[in-house]
Amino acid sequence: MQKKAAALVLVCAGLATWSACGKKSNNYVYGALPAVSQIAIFREDPNSGTLTSLATSPVTAGPGVQSIAIHPSNKFLYASNAGEGDISLFTISTGTLTEVTPRTVVGTTPTQLIMDSAGTFLYVANVGSNNISVFSIDSSSGALTAVAGSPFQIGLPPINMRLSPSGSVLYVTGANGGGQPGVIQGFNVNAGVITTVVPGSPFQAGTTPIGLAIDSTGSHLYTSNAAPDNSISEFTINSDGSLTQLPGSPIGESYSNPISLLIDVTGKYLFVTNQGSNNVAAYSIGSDGSLTLLTNSPFATGAQPNSIGTDPSGRYIFIGNQTSSAIQSFNLDRSTGTLTSVASYAVGGTPTSIAVSP
Repeated sequence: MQKKAAALVLVCAGLATWSACGKKSNNYVYGALPAVSQIAIFREDPNSGTLTSLATSPVTAGPGVQSIAIHPSNKFLYASNAGEGDISLFTISTGTLTEVTPRTVVGTTPTQLIMDSAGTFLYVANVGSNNISVFSIDSSSGALTAVAGSPFQIGLPPINMRLSPSGSVLYVTGANGGGQPGVIQGFNVNAGVITTVVPGSPFQAGTTPIGLAIDSTGSHLYTSNAAPDNSISEFTINSDGSLTQLPGSPIGESYSNPISLLIDVTGKYLFVTNQGSNNVAAYSIGSDGSLTLLTNSPFATGAQPNSIGTDPSGRYIFIGNQTSSAIQSFNLDRSTGTLTSVASYAVGGTPTSIAVSP
């Protein structure tokens, strides 16, 4: 996360995305900073993983901006404003954000945003009202229109959510409180409308299943179960969307308070930010979905790592560190899963969500 000139020339000639030998167009890294209601913006050099703050950064967002999502067209960015109960739409131009008003009202305390792979629908998890708002996205303007029946009540405060790669099943994690096991709820989705519950749902996870990840094939699902469990649950996703827990799951971590999960673009590794241990653990993913801790893991981070993201190439991983109020860049060796710190970049608050332009 280089060899000599001859090899580099061959690589450059073989990759259409490279505009010149050793040079590629920039990506942009965005971080939601709820404590200061801002979004930080960095230009990423995709050849080194270094970040440079834009002159326009940070931009003002809504109160308590918590989660951000970028449209696949790279024309729009959406931000959930937990302190105001609405969604901001920003247009993107060379990384710079410009807000389009008015904001779109959703439920109470919207904390999570996800989008289907085509950028057709936006899903909003509203923790304060125990529901999920769903909107269709106008591909030309980015405007949001609520789908029929939205918002959809789910009975528990949604902690996290992910769509299956097909976009036909929505998985939502929730905590029951009182030390009871947390759950994963599965919902069938049709054109953004939450229709029926997946057979067997809800499925038991750890006490507080904060992190949630699904592999690109839609075969396996993982949750990181925060303290006091300090574990990771592993599931097979069946053809009807139901979940079957793998033998030996959940696996206990040797680290404290696992928060966010990321599967790298190759599908070989699962990375876990351990907020209580100030590190990132890395696991290899077996053909059956089982996890094995890498012997070179964990990798030290700044204080209280939380959010995690990767650039389109998968060569670099970005970690949002809470106490140190910084976004840290790591080089990923895709042959070994090793993370090597590139640099740490101060931001004006604690980053709770990281998004990288596609």
